[in-house]
Amino acid sequence: MSEQALPLLDALLHHSRLDYKSFHVPGHKSGKGLLPSAASFRELMEIDLTEITGMDDLHSPEGIIREAQQLAADCFGAEETFFLVGGSTAGNLASITTLCMPGDILIVQRNVHKSVINGLMLAGAKAVFVSPRYDAESGLPSGLDKAGVEFALQQYPEAKGVLVTNPNYYGMGTDVRGLADLAHAYGKPLIVDEAHGAHYGFHPALPKSALSCGADLVVQSTHKMLTAMTMGAMLHVQGERIDRELLRSRLAMLQSSSPSYPILASLDAARHLLQTEGNQWLARGLQAVQRVESALAEWSWYRMLPDAPAFAYETKDPFKLTISDATGTLSGYELQSELEARGVMTEMADPRHVLLVFSLASDEGDADRLITALARLAGDFRLSERTVPASAVPAESSLFREGVSASVAFGMGRFGDTTEVTLSDAAGRIAGEMVIPYPPGIPVLYPGETITGETITYLQQLADRGARFQGASSPRLQTIRVAHGPDQAGNGNTSIE
Repeated sequence: MSEQALPLLDALLHHSRLDYKSFHVPGHKSGKGLLPSAASFRELMEIDLTEITGMDDLHSPEGIIREAQQLAADCFGAEETFFLVGGSTAGNLASITTLCMPGDILIVQRNVHKSVINGLMLAGAKAVFVSPRYDAESGLPSGLDKAGVEFALQQYPEAKGVLVTNPNYYGMGTDVRGLADLAHAYGKPLIVDEAHGAHYGFHPALPKSALSCGADLVVQSTHKMLTAMTMGAMLHVQGERIDRELLRSRLAMLQSSSPSYPILASLDAARHLLQTEGNQWLARGLQAVQRVESALAEWSWYRMLPDAPAFAYETKDPFKLTISDATGTLSGYELQSELEARGVMTEMADPRHVLLVFSLASDEGDADRLITALARLAGDFRLSERTVPASAVPAESSLFREGVSASVAFGMGRFGDTTEVTLSDAAGRIAGEMVIPYPPGIPVLYPGETITGETITYLQQLADRGARFQGASSPRLQTIRVAHGPDQAGNGNTSIE
C-alpha cells in the first residue's frame, strides 16, 4: 500500500458521507446529540464510530486498522506496530506485563514515568533501579550510561530485560545503540519509553530513533511531538525477544474495548504527514526554534540548556528549549507564570527552568510571540541591569545518586499500615505512597523507598513554589504518608505487596 494512503481516516470520512441512520452506539448518533452551544464538536463526532461493518477492530484487526498499522510500521522502521488509544501509558503497562511475571526482575532507569512504576505493580515484578547521570550546569537528571546498566546485568543475570527512557522530558538523550548492544550481549531485550521521541530519525538535525538503534520494543507518544490527538500513541516491535502474542493479549486487557476512532484516525493522519511531507514540516519547525535561539543568544540574562552533547547526555532534541533566568531573579515557576501572563503557554517548569516545546507544526509567528514576551519580561524586571554570575548557577542537589539499587518488589496490594506526618518529620521514614510532581510525571518517591533529607528539601522547594503532586494523599504535600511506626527505616529492598 502506498505511503500516500490513509486507510483508516478515509474510511471514516467515507462512512460519514453515506448518511446511514445509526442504530448502534455511540449514543450521540454522529453528533446529533449536541446542543447548539456544542456544535463545534459535530464534525469530529461524525467520525466517532464503533466496530460496525467495515470499521475493523483494534483488538483483532483485519482491515483498515491493520492496513494503517502496517503503514506505520513501514514508516517508523518496525516489524510490527500497534496503535494505542491510552497514550504511552498503555504501551508501558503492556510492555512490562508482557516481559515480567510476578517476582521477575526488570532493570529500570530510576527517573522513569509513573506508568513504568504502575506497570511493575501490575506485573508484581521487582525493579533494580539504575540512577541517571546529572548535568552539572542545570542540575537536571538525564539518561543512563552503559557502566551502570552493565553492573546491574552482572549483579542480576536473571533479569528479564532493561527499560530506559529516551529522551527525557527536556530532550536529553543517551546512547541507545550502546545500551541495545549491551542488553543483547547479555541475552536481554531493551525496552525504550520513547514517548518524547516519535519524530526522531526523520530529519538530519534530529537524533536517531530507538528502533534504528536496535531497541526491541519502543513506545511513542505520537501526540506529544507529532500531530496525533491527545492519547494517540504507538508501540513498535522488532526481533524475536518479545512474545508478540502475549503482547497482543496484554494490550487487549489494558486498552478499552471501545477505542476512540478519532484518535485512531489521527494516528493514521500523523503518520501520513510525517511520511509524505515530514522533512519540510520539521525543517520549518526547526527554523522557528532557531529564530528564538538567535534572540536568546543576544541576551546574557537568559540561559539555555545547550544543544551540544554534554557529559550527562549524548543527544539533545532541538525542539525542546529549556531556559532559565541567569540573573537568579525569577525561579522557573515565576518565569513560567510571567510568560503565560504575556500570552505564552509553556509545557512545564521546575525550580530553575521553563521548558518550551516546539514541533513540526511550530512557525515563525509562534517564535515571534515568544521573543516578544521574553523581551517584555526582561524589561519589566530590568534583567539587563542585573548581575549575571560568571559561572553557572550552582546545580540543585540531585535525588537519585544511589547507583544501582537492590531489587525492589512491587505489587497491587496496599502498602501495610501507614500514617500521615508533616514533610519535615519524614526524614528516615519509609514512603507509604507515590509522590509525583506533574508534569513531568516522574516519581520522586515510590512506596517502600526511604525518605532522605535531600528528598524532603527538594519536595519542599516544589511545594513552596506551587508545584502539583499526583499520587500523594495531600496534593500540595502539607503531609506525606509513611509506614506506620517511627522506627520503620528503609533498606532499599522493601516489598509492596
